[in-house]
Amino acid sequence: MIEFDEAAARAVEAMYLTPDVVGQRARVIEMLSPRPGERILDIGVGPGLLAHDLARMVGDTGRVVGLDAAPAMLKMARTRLAALPQAECVEGDAARLDFADASFDAVVSTQVYEYVAPIARALSELHRVLKPGGRAVILDTDWRSIVWHSSDEARMGRVLSCWDGHLADPHLPATLGPSLRRAGFTVARVEIVPMFSAHWQPVSYAGGIMRSIRSYVQANGAKVGLGGDEVQAWYDDQLRLAERGEFFFSVNRYAFVATR
Repeated sequence: MIEFDEAAARAVEAMYLTPDVVGQRARVIEMLSPRPGERILDIGVGPGLLAHDLARMVGDTGRVVGLDAAPAMLKMARTRLAALPQAECVEGDAARLDFADASFDAVVSTQVYEYVAPIARALSELHRVLKPGGRAVILDTDWRSIVWHSSDEARMGRVLSCWDGHLADPHLPATLGPSLRRAGFTVARVEIVPMFSAHWQPVSYAGGIMRSIRSYVQANGAKVGLGGDEVQAWYDDQLRLAERGEFFFSVNRYAFVATR
């Protein structure tokens, strides 16, 4: 798993400010359809960008609560939300939500449940804290959907296999629909949200995730026989492809809209 210290939090914030992830955030907001006066829980608030938008949309009569397990993320989110009295951030566990039953009109979670091992318990908790008729939007990546050009496909496979180890379930979306239904939800809508770069752009999700993967695999690759030189060679290959106009990256995220 990735330790979200201050440096990792800054890297996540930079990635979330790229145009493609800003576009993703707009789609999530459209799916959630926040309304003035609503109470909304953001599980995995991260740097607080989504919570900030939601707090402005629910207004002074609403409430947005951001939850995260990482103190560095909470510090960043609290700073971003400081001028919005209708928003607060709390430290907590997605699988053990410290809120009363039926506390929220809506819950949103982006790129979080793939890190949660007890997914059945986490979804049961999500169901519990939603009001009857309340709605949830969950977005996660299935890393089997990746298409990433490389000069050495075998090496790319080894790097991505190691990267899978940072998640509890790197293929969560494939089973999330049935899991939601078992937890008592009705799944109303499922959409693909692609992260796609047909050419190199350093200020993009692809650029950010490439740096994150290099950092993680350099730290953890030895466990699966990947040396630091091989990881750097993978990274350098991507930069050479970019210089030649041959960079290509695509991975799919999947957004589920469910109601209690």
